[in-house]
Amino acid sequence: MSYPPQPPRHKVFVSFHHDDQKYKDWFVTVMKGDIVDKSVEDGDIDDRNLKVETISQKIRDDFIADATVTIVLIGPCTWQRKHVDWEIGSSLRATKRNSRCGLLGIRLPNHPDFGRQKYKPSLIPQRLADNCEGDDPYACIYDWPGQQATDQIRQWIHKAFQRRNGTPPNNRRIQFGRNRSGNCLDGWKD
Repeated sequence: MSYPPQPPRHKVFVSFHHDDQKYKDWFVTVMKGDIVDKSVEDGDIDDRNLKVETISQKIRDDFIADATVTIVLIGPCTWQRKHVDWEIGSSLRATKRNSRCGLLGIRLPNHPDFGRQKYKPSLIPQRLADNCEGDDPYACIYDWPGQQATDQIRQWIHKAFQRRNGTPPNNRRIQFGRNRSGNCLDGWKD
């Protein structure tokens, strides 16, 4: 019996809100044989007194560097986080030193839209939502698949990798200058 070939192991940058650390830890632990983790850890960047452009460049050149796919773990407050916006923006830029990353989002079980066929764009990081539009989107959003879904996640990652040279990404938004304030679910009321 022959099995379909397994997708290659990709270098993956995981973007997330620190409130969802347990999901990020699980993801990296379970997928460690299938991905090379290129993520930023708490305290890796001291962003005090640095311009947004400088921080974005540090994220891209020092951390995302040679990643080929960025995965955004989407919890209820992820849409508010400046670092998530910066990481997505940096991932979408092709530079002399780095090619752009493929992009995908995974809604976590704590997200209000988890399990629903459609999601409310105001509860998704805006830059990610911009790239999920149209007939041939640059990015896709999936629901957290559960404990035994490494094959499925591996396929999602490989599809994101393949899409990165297709439809051009939408990276036109102005970067967040600071975190969005208010209740995480304020976007739900839009």
